[in-house]
Amino acid sequence: MSEISPTEAKRSIWFNPETQPVIALDALPRLAAEALQEDFIREAFKTLASGQVDPYFQDQFVDSFTTAPTAIPAAVYLGLLQRKEGLSMLFTRRSAQLLHHAGQISFPGGRIDPEDSSVQAAALRETHEEVGIEPDYLEPLGQQPIFLSSTRFAMCPVVGMIHPGYRIVPSPAEVSEVFEVPLSTLLDPRLHTLHQVKVDGVNYRQYFAIRWQQHFIWGATAVIVRNFYHYLHAAYQRLA
Repeated sequence: MSEISPTEAKRSIWFNPETQPVIALDALPRLAAEALQEDFIREAFKTLASGQVDPYFQDQFVDSFTTAPTAIPAAVYLGLLQRKEGLSMLFTRRSAQLLHHAGQISFPGGRIDPEDSSVQAAALRETHEEVGIEPDYLEPLGQQPIFLSSTRFAMCPVVGMIHPGYRIVPSPAEVSEVFEVPLSTLLDPRLHTLHQVKVDGVNYRQYFAIRWQQHFIWGATAVIVRNFYHYLHAAYQRLA
């Protein structure tokens, strides 16, 4: 099964990702409160290189960029912020003028340039360019498996902290909104839904989604969030 692409969606003028049929999912356990703490996440990346990828989209995860030589290498930053109520994660809504995934909710990120010294350097540079947070306030903790999006980007998620003192200055050409979602909500599998849509009258495509307030997080972004859930669940089983 595969994630639906914007091109496929446009084949059907009725397509609305928020209203497509929901497919039943196997119940998954909620994460322990300890697994949602900064100290635990730091320890997890020190001791667990990788965890189980989400089985619904396991064919779209790869170990390295060389495994998908025709895809465009990219990096996204899963920025964690410490709030009084607990950790939250930073998201953007992409500008409606962009070529890929216009108007959708995403993580700060983009193509890895030849000048970038590493995947993490690319994620920090893109975060600065898109939302204005300077690299001095960003602390990468580790990376997640590379996800092949339907638009042929090989997206490497970099998980890290966003430390106090930063300023949000969105790039109007790329970002229309910046917001946070509590991590306890984001990684609650009871709030994850799997949707199915018929894209050409015969074939179906599926995608994960997470609703929070007025925001509908779906597609590649939701898959990466769900995979982070699996990673922390595996880390807690191992470390606890």
